[in-house]
Amino acid sequence: MTDSEKTVRCWLVERSSFGDERMVTLVYATPEGERHLKKQLSTNLLMKKRVTAAIDVEPERLEPVDDADRERYATEAQRMADNHDPDSEV
Repeated sequence: MTDSEKTVRCWLVERSSFGDERMVTLVYATPEGERHLKKQLSTNLLMKKRVTAAIDVEPERLEPVDDADRERYATEAQRMADNHDPDSEV
């Protein structure tokens, strides 16, 4: 939990684009890789919005991570935490 104890710090672990819709999916995960939040943004919106290394998320917005992705998300979250300040633009 963060200082407020009302949110959980999540780190950017995946960014992917897809389709003719020109959409980008950002995945932020908890440090242990057990829960995540997906955000889908248009490329136009993404150009106007800051994408940071980490965000603080209300626990009820987080979803469980598939077992197949858990270790990868935990590894990437740790890498992001080691190399970036939470508010760093990435």
